[in-house]
Amino acid sequence: MPSGATPDPYADPLKFGQRVQILRERRGMTQSQVADLLGLSPHTYRKIENGQMKAPGVEVVLRLAEILRVRDLADLTGRPEAHIDLFIGPGHPRLAEVKRAIDGFHLTVTVEPPPVAHLEARLHAAWKARHASKNHREAIGKLLPDLIHDGQALVRHADSAADRRAAQTLLAEVYSLSQFFIAYQPDSSLLWRVAERGMIAAQESEDPHAIGVASWLLAQAHRDSGSRHYDAADAVNREAVQYLEPLLPDASDDVLAIAGALQFELGYTAARRRETGTAWRHWDKANDMAGRLPETYYHPVTSFSRAVMGAHAVTVAVELRQGGESVRQAARADEAVIKSRPRRARHRIEEARGYQLDNQPDVAIASLEKAYEAAPETIRYNGYARAIILEAVESTQAPRRRRAADLAAKVGVLAA
Repeated sequence: MPSGATPDPYADPLKFGQRVQILRERRGMTQSQVADLLGLSPHTYRKIENGQMKAPGVEVVLRLAEILRVRDLADLTGRPEAHIDLFIGPGHPRLAEVKRAIDGFHLTVTVEPPPVAHLEARLHAAWKARHASKNHREAIGKLLPDLIHDGQALVRHADSAADRRAAQTLLAEVYSLSQFFIAYQPDSSLLWRVAERGMIAAQESEDPHAIGVASWLLAQAHRDSGSRHYDAADAVNREAVQYLEPLLPDASDDVLAIAGALQFELGYTAARRRETGTAWRHWDKANDMAGRLPETYYHPVTSFSRAVMGAHAVTVAVELRQGGESVRQAARADEAVIKSRPRRARHRIEEARGYQLDNQPDVAIASLEKAYEAAPETIRYNGYARAIILEAVESTQAPRRRRAADLAAKVGVLAA
């Protein structure tokens, strides 16, 4: 290897600490940042990287995997037998078919586009199925190929500028639905293609709601790519908030809701940066917007509503590593009913993270069991849930270990 080359953390014989150091540097993080997130002193953390401390226990290893966004536990430990994908779920059986529809462009084949009202009705039904289904990827995965083909055909065959803008609005919505299907599956390049195409279609539509939704999803794609992309996520969110702000006094509920969802996303990213005041300030702004919505209103894409703000508060507290606060917020959030099954399952996972931070592992597993009951596919594709389960499987407490092993088999973390 050339003297100036960066070592490969996946090449033997590297020790655990060396792997951690290389992966940390590739994330653009300092030792102090990682130590703070682990709850260790910088001095103690340096001992891990320098090999002066024996390999840490499973709890610290899983937290490191979470912080460094390691996709496979074997990449961090150097042990091939520990091959477990932590942050990417299994490829869904319908992924290949959806990918072909996204990647294909029918330029020479004449495809008769459906009436606008017909595509609108199908999209409405698809969103309804997504929120009502325990296995939402299956529910929308079988619908997406035809929706994608018809959305693209509608744009190609638009007869006027107004028709083309209306078609682009629907195509942007199709891509938004696609991103929910593709997220956390093993094809990040496909996710980026969909996020960017959705943003382009939304801009072409000139529809404020479509632009807000596409911005919300594009910002999430940036944020979930790691800490080096937080600035890009914030830039997208802020631009969308500023674009929508003049429209809010007379905005529809959908536009007001997506503006509120964007405000929360700014708080979410701030919480990941550990910027406590900024995170809660954006949550307050989002909560004010939620208060302007009808009590029974739910945004059809983001689930933004009055009811979801309690769940959002749990997420902020968890990302800020405030265990006690996250548990208090979880108790308050349980007073509201989240209609969407996937969103309800996601809340239970965030709740479990809070209980884990508060040293209540048994309650954390109970919350994950509730998540599984609400929407199995949500927990199956969630890296945080998988990490909590794996840690509990290694517990010295036999009842906890058995309970976690049972859930692990259902989720697919361990072989049944």
